[in-house]
Amino acid sequence: MDRRRLSSIAHTHHPIAAPVFGVNVNRLLRRTGREPSARILDLGCGEGAWVLQALTHFPDGHADGVDLDPYGLERAQAAAGERGLADRLTVHERDARTYVADGDYDLVLCVGSTHAFGGFAETLELAGQHVNPHGVLLVGECFWSVPPTAAALEALDAKADDYTDLAGLADVAARAGWAPVYAHVSDLAEWDDYEWSWTGSLTEWALDNPGHPDAADALAVAQEHREQWLRGYRGVLGFVTLVLRRLG
Repeated sequence: MDRRRLSSIAHTHHPIAAPVFGVNVNRLLRRTGREPSARILDLGCGEGAWVLQALTHFPDGHADGVDLDPYGLERAQAAAGERGLADRLTVHERDARTYVADGDYDLVLCVGSTHAFGGFAETLELAGQHVNPHGVLLVGECFWSVPPTAAALEALDAKADDYTDLAGLADVAARAGWAPVYAHVSDLAEWDDYEWSWTGSLTEWALDNPGHPDAADALAVAQEHREQWLRGYRGVLGFVTLVLRRLG
């Protein structure tokens, strides 16, 4: 089954594409303290949920969204048009690591896309190059809520040192010259909503399209992911969205 189509189906009922309720996205945006005319950059924007919410929050702002997935960018542009934001969003189909840094954005977002840079520390270094001296970096990253179990590591195809704990993330940020001024730690309800929506959307699509050649694959993917989550990393893997400002 085509991965872009799978991702689109899976996010039908959870367009934020991260285990964060919309009300908490809005709270995070408020806590960035940016002006209504903020210049915004979303690295790894996907279908644009976060950057479009930011444009709604900052009514005179303009934004750039960067992603490698042309289908996701098409969806972002379509959603911007539906919400009357098309003239304030520019999308760029390119690798976030090679997007030219001009150091002049008031707010830079990278939520759930730190893998594109090679990890959390690398994201702080590279994404931080786009932030102006008084700007804010908003980063969403996974961490171990509890020491990882063997089942969680197997389900995630991960090693224990792939993530740190929450305190460890704060330490990494400090070493990179950033201080958290606010953060939202996703709770179990947000994780459950995200995971049930992800697997449920695939399952419903397959059940509603029984004759489609991808239906069986969609059901299998949904079942495999659900098993990995429920029997593996549920309650073990955490997610935090950090509002960061430069130290000094």
